[in-house]
Amino acid sequence: MDGKRLEYKGKEALKELEKSTVKVGEVQEGILKDILKRNAATEYLNQFMKGSTDISTFKLLVPVITYSSICPFIQRIANGEDSSLLSSHPITEMLCSSGTSAGEPKLTPSIAEDLDRRTFLYNLIMPIMNQYVPGLDEGKAMYLYFTKPERSTPSGLPVRPVLTSYYKSKHFKCRSRDPFNDFTSPDQTILCTDSRQSMYCQLLAGLLNRHHVLRLGAVFASALLRAINFLERNWVNLCNDIRSGHLDPSITDPGCRSAMLDLLKSPNPVLADEIEAICSNKSWKGILGQLWPRAKYIEAVVTGTMAQYIPTLEFYSAGKLPMVCTMYASSECYLGVNLKPLCDPADVAYTILPNLGYFEFIPLGNNNNGSFLADDENEEVARGKLIDLAHVSLGCYYEIVVTTFAGLYRYRIGDVLQVTGFHNKAPQFRFVCRRNVVLSIDTDKTSEEDLHKSVTMAKKLLEPYEALLVEYTSCTDTSTIPGHYVLFWEIVSHGQSSAMNELTQFETHVLEDCCMAVEESLDYVYRRCRTLDRSVGPLEIRVVEPGTFESLMDFCISQGGSINQYKTPRCIKCISALNLLNSRVCGSFFSPRNPIWNLDPLINKRN
Repeated sequence: MDGKRLEYKGKEALKELEKSTVKVGEVQEGILKDILKRNAATEYLNQFMKGSTDISTFKLLVPVITYSSICPFIQRIANGEDSSLLSSHPITEMLCSSGTSAGEPKLTPSIAEDLDRRTFLYNLIMPIMNQYVPGLDEGKAMYLYFTKPERSTPSGLPVRPVLTSYYKSKHFKCRSRDPFNDFTSPDQTILCTDSRQSMYCQLLAGLLNRHHVLRLGAVFASALLRAINFLERNWVNLCNDIRSGHLDPSITDPGCRSAMLDLLKSPNPVLADEIEAICSNKSWKGILGQLWPRAKYIEAVVTGTMAQYIPTLEFYSAGKLPMVCTMYASSECYLGVNLKPLCDPADVAYTILPNLGYFEFIPLGNNNNGSFLADDENEEVARGKLIDLAHVSLGCYYEIVVTTFAGLYRYRIGDVLQVTGFHNKAPQFRFVCRRNVVLSIDTDKTSEEDLHKSVTMAKKLLEPYEALLVEYTSCTDTSTIPGHYVLFWEIVSHGQSSAMNELTQFETHVLEDCCMAVEESLDYVYRRCRTLDRSVGPLEIRVVEPGTFESLMDFCISQGGSINQYKTPRCIKCISALNLLNSRVCGSFFSPRNPIWNLDPLINKRN
């Protein structure tokens, strides 16, 4: 199916959704036939199918893969070889994933028509929302969107995140023709790659339009909370700008200055006083509704690891603004929409759209014991084990596998989903988690293996002090903005059975160095979030009293665990277990500085 045929808008987009979800099996078969017809001669597919375009041959012979299998082909294209290694259509850019491979972001090939497929999904959002919240074309949206700096491969292909790609496309620039896409943020402020200047200007634009804003949002809940934290620190300066009609001199980006001076046409002391009266209150409970009184909902991803931010968002909205998750997408492929956007965040289900790619599923069972999370993502999956989109079962858990026009074939994205229902014949999925991800604050995704390697490196710093790390676990603390990783460590001295009771024996800098060693050993995305994006706070080590982990084991067994099968959980989410650990803390230490962040580890340069 030609991507150009997906440029539907409004009611046309809804009609296309209904049409495609009625005939899921037929649409999916057509998509796969089209992909194979186009790309059968590519080097990657030809090695398995010898030029065949037969679907049964594809399912029998083409392996299920992770990034490590496709990476050599991607790197060859990045270094200048022809796109026909993977795709018959020219690869126009490499999308930088928020996931990691060997501690570095993954590069996903993209072709020109991929933008049409993504735009089709975006074009569905407002027609769906308008069914539940009418009148959204009568005001503005204060959406905080951010663009990251882009780089190039050795062959000159742009390397950028998928959202940066979209914001720079003609599809995004032409949105102003749609009354549902009237944003408070000028394009120049979104396209500014200086995150501080972009944030300042977008918040200023939102405040200038406070009486016209009908919806608030950001891509992720963490980004919206980061904006609120930024507002707490900078509202005085923002009010001064509005009161005087002059832009703060710290905004030096030419595009931002030009766009904002167009909005700051004259002093507005009345508006500045309104905002000052609200922001100067001791409590910021309900601040969002006070600053933007006409707002009807908050749009942001609050599923998966982002669910941890729901209580904080409810505080800032006083529980009066529904939280809406609209779509399910990844760098590799855009996937589906939420057809019931006003549902409780815990009940969000995404309808997978069968015309966006070819989707298969690795069955993981029909219970919620979480055992599938421990599987090695590099294990070989039996090719005949996969189930297609039209034949998944209600209540069962699956890992999604995608085949795309741009050159990914039976590729494991790494998302675990559960079937919760159907729209027509299209399955609806609840996002459960990323495979084997134990810690995440923003776009960082730290696996149990990553955590273990980092702690192993850090604990070596204890050895000169005749100290030993006997056990550890972790959690994320989102009570601070930005949130941060917390490690609970139980330490003993060599030859002793009890932990060191007096932390004075242990110089503070040693544990601070341990914090730094952990952070330096974590992957590129984590270090970028800490250093460049500042969306993750300094890592914390909490040293606990002797016997704490034995008490933790007793607690887990009392909750129904087996003493024969007990393993210390490497991430704690149970509130009672966290309370136990925190009640035994005898010292807390933070990273004293940002970890080293290599600006350009993305591309393996040609030797």
